[in-house]
Amino acid sequence: MKVFGQVVESGSFAKAAERLDLSTSATSRLVAELEAHLQTRLLNRTTRRVSLTESGRAFYERTVQLLADLEEAEHEATRAAVVPRGTIRLTTSVNFGVRHLAPAIAGFLARHPELRFDVSLSDRMVDLVEEGFDLAIRIGRPGADHLVARKLGETRVVPCASPAYLAAHGAPQAPEDLERHNCFTYEYVQPRNVWRFRDAAGTERAVRVNGSLHSNNGDLLAEAAARGAGIVFEPAFIVGPDVRSGRLVPLLQDFEPAPVPIYAVYPSRKHLSAKVRLFVDFLLSAFAHTEDWNLP
Repeated sequence: MKVFGQVVESGSFAKAAERLDLSTSATSRLVAELEAHLQTRLLNRTTRRVSLTESGRAFYERTVQLLADLEEAEHEATRAAVVPRGTIRLTTSVNFGVRHLAPAIAGFLARHPELRFDVSLSDRMVDLVEEGFDLAIRIGRPGADHLVARKLGETRVVPCASPAYLAAHGAPQAPEDLERHNCFTYEYVQPRNVWRFRDAAGTERAVRVNGSLHSNNGDLLAEAAARGAGIVFEPAFIVGPDVRSGRLVPLLQDFEPAPVPIYAVYPSRKHLSAKVRLFVDFLLSAFAHTEDWNLP
C-alpha cells in the first residue's frame, strides 16, 4: 500500500522507486502483487506515465487515510513505551487496595498528574490478558507461568483473637490446639480449612480447622474476631492496626508460618509501557518500609 501510494504521488514507477530506495522492477512487482490480491487493476500504465483507474482512485483515497492512521498509531505506541502517559488498568485484592494501594496511587498521581488509573478490587485471581489489565498486585502466588512477577516485599500471616475470646476460651499453645477453637476461614486460600505453621526446627505443621464464619473478605473476618467471635488467620497488613491497638492478640508466636510474598504482576516484560514500569518502580520505593506488612 505504501509503494502504491508513492507511485500515485510520484506519477511514475521510476520516481517512486527512487524515493523508496527500491529498484524500479521491485516497485512494479509490489504494485502488481497488490492488484493480484485485490483482483482489480489499480493503475493504467503507459511508457510515459501512470494514471489511476476508477477502482484505483477509490482505493488510493482509502489507502491515504489508512496509512495516516497507521503512522499515528505507531507514533502513539512508540511514545507510550518511552513517555508515561494514558491509563493504568490495575487489579488487586480489596483489603490491600484500600489499605496500601490507594495511598500509593495518590502519591504517584501527585508526581504524575498526566496519568490516570482504572482500578478493580477483587480477591479472586483475575486473568490479566483476558480482562485487559496492565498490572496486578498479588499476595502469595503470582499466577500463570507466562506472567512476569516483580517482588515488592513480604508479609506474614498471623493467627489472632481478641482478649475477650482468649479470656473465655484460653489461648492455643500449639497449632494442633486450634482444632478445638472457632477458627474463621477465608475463601481464596486453598485448602481453605488447613492452616500451616513451622516449628523452631523448620518442620511444617498443618492443622485442619473449622469455625462458624467463612468469607471471601479478610476485613470482615478480622472485625468479627476483634469483637470476640473467634480466631482469624490473616496477613499482617490486615490485622496489624488491630494488633497495635490491642483489639487483637497474636497467637502461637513460636510457630511462625512461612512469609507470604507480595508481587507486582504484568503480562510480559517485552515492550513494557513506561507508565507501568514507572509505577512499579514507585511501588518498590513506597513499600520499602511498610510497618503493617510485618508485626513487631
